Amino acid sequence: MGTDKALMEVDGRALALRVANELGKACQSVALVGDPLRYQGLGIPVVADNFPGEGPLSGIEAALGATGADWNLIVACDMPDVGAETVEPLFTVDGDCNVPMMPDGRTQPLCAVYHRRLHAAIRAMIEAGVRRVIDVPGNLEKLGFAVRYVRMDSDAPFANLNTPEDLRRYLGG
Repeated sequence: MGTDKALMEVDGRALALRVANELGKACQSVALVGDPLRYQGLGIPVVADNFPGEGPLSGIEAALGATGADWNLIVACDMPDVGAETVEPLFTVDGDCNVPMMPDGRTQPLCAVYHRRLHAAIRAMIEAGVRRVIDVPGNLEKLGFAVRYVRMDSDAPFANLNTPEDLRRYLGG
């Protein structure tokens, strides 16, 4: 994208705040993982990343290490259309990790519910060199954790903004 997506303005506010405000309707508390100095002005709690620069998996690790809640919704800040109604089904199945599955079979582990008991396993994955979040559900299954895939009716709410073209298209331009 060429800019910090969390701070990128969409509809007059930071993208991270847009996502946090919507997901706050489904969760008791919301926090952002990243550099506390960089994001302190957003007005939401910021959890420091334990493995800065190592990608989104390190964000999941930091969130699970800092949480007091058993169940944690982890969502990338660049999914502006993920709403409370989209994520609520992820809380209705009994797994250690509940991952949305799109109609075409693709999964989205960057918008999933993770139990905090997964913290040590996720940390071990990072320390072993795993960086791709898409690999996490399979690795968790190999370790004996229950991964549940929740069928979604549409992949539209999970679209993320990765490029300037994605942003232009999202903004209707």
